[in-house]
Amino acid sequence: MSESRTSTTPDPAPPPPGGVLWSLAGDVRTLLTLPAAFTLQVAHPAVGAGVDEHSVFRTDPWGRGERSLRSLQLWVYGGEEAAEEGRRLREVHRTVRGTDPRGRRYHALTPANYAWVHATGYPVFTHSQKYLGRPFTEAQERRMYAEWLRVGRILGIRDRDMPQTIEEFWPYYRKVLADEIAPNRVVEELLSTGARVPAPDRGPLPVRLVLRLLWPVLLPRYLRLRRFLSIGFLPPDARAALGLEWSDAQERKLRRLGRVVRAVVPVLPERLRYLPLARRARARRRAAARRRVTPRPAAPAPSR
Repeated sequence: MSESRTSTTPDPAPPPPGGVLWSLAGDVRTLLTLPAAFTLQVAHPAVGAGVDEHSVFRTDPWGRGERSLRSLQLWVYGGEEAAEEGRRLREVHRTVRGTDPRGRRYHALTPANYAWVHATGYPVFTHSQKYLGRPFTEAQERRMYAEWLRVGRILGIRDRDMPQTIEEFWPYYRKVLADEIAPNRVVEELLSTGARVPAPDRGPLPVRLVLRLLWPVLLPRYLRLRRFLSIGFLPPDARAALGLEWSDAQERKLRRLGRVVRAVVPVLPERLRYLPLARRARARRRAAARRRVTPRPAAPAPSR
């Protein structure tokens, strides 16, 4: 059954145009951080069990990734569609339930589980920004967190189920790392360099055919890159909670990658720098700004 809505309860507002998330979420650099965020999400035993038993990440990884990315973009750039996307996600997850590896019953919409999936984005985005952009100032970190809370409301997370300040967030985050986070089958598959991943099935047909032909050669390289990005953009305390090693040589390699990305991405044309929903939202904002500053033509003088 779909969620009921009342005319007296307005939809939560998405993050404001021009905010930290507005600049961050639609930038192509975000694509590099998503494997780490997903890994940290599924390291929670309930979330990992839900993905293991109910997700199509093994059989349709590219389709699942495309849908997840579109959903993320809608939360930030969707306007009135943002709240509708939040309702759709809650409806999809109503039937996701089972027993986690510790023998505990779980449901995807249990507040602690649902809030953790959302919460992971904040530490991963904050950590990866140190490599892929300019590190956030304290004011930007606070603004980012306030905007992340707004996204949580769109997803249906109640304020009482999420820390409301940075000072409350970090103790909550560290407690989950200490009490819940652990390796599991899904984490191992996501970090495996020998996983079976089908060739990409999205994009123009000629590109798909070439990728399918070259996939036996490309797959091992893709898996090594996915593991590198997943572990590299995990905050160090999350790596430690999962028992993942990260060497000085790997850290230097990640910093070199970051320098290249920081130099190249800002000079790309907008059609290459921003994801489609972000590009359209930015174009609408510019058009609205032009309408506000364009003076109306003067009325013709009355004839005499």
